[in-house]
Amino acid sequence: QVQLVESGGGLVQAGGSLRLACAASGRTFSTYTMGWFRQAPGKEREFVAAIRSSGGSTYFADSVKGRFTISRDNAKNTVYLHMNSLKPEDTAVYYCAADTTIYRSSSSYVPKMQFEYEYWGQGTQVTVSS
Repeated sequence: QVQLVESGGGLVQAGGSLRLACAASGRTFSTYTMGWFRQAPGKEREFVAAIRSSGGSTYFADSVKGRFTISRDNAKNTVYLHMNSLKPEDTAVYYCAADTTIYRSSSSYVPKMQFEYEYWGQGTQVTVSS
């Protein structure tokens, strides 16, 4: 069982920055692919970003590309979502998720679908004011 706990959400003005963190339990965090998703009011949850276990492969939704980055610290069992140039439309509850599939190191595939992730955090609210 993997437990994920997000932190770092809050209220920020448009153009500002936030860093979300997701701390994971378990001794095999370094093997997980970690993803971030978000759900805005009245909308379905959507993919934001993901990072493979080694940190070598990342993938971003078009809506955040160039503004968000994702990183991980396997020694701390933590994945981060660095959000810059925030817009009001980034307002949402942000969830981190873990995919425990072991991918070949030669593969650059990054899972982007919700069903590919087995474990989810409780979410953290991000509100961007205009």
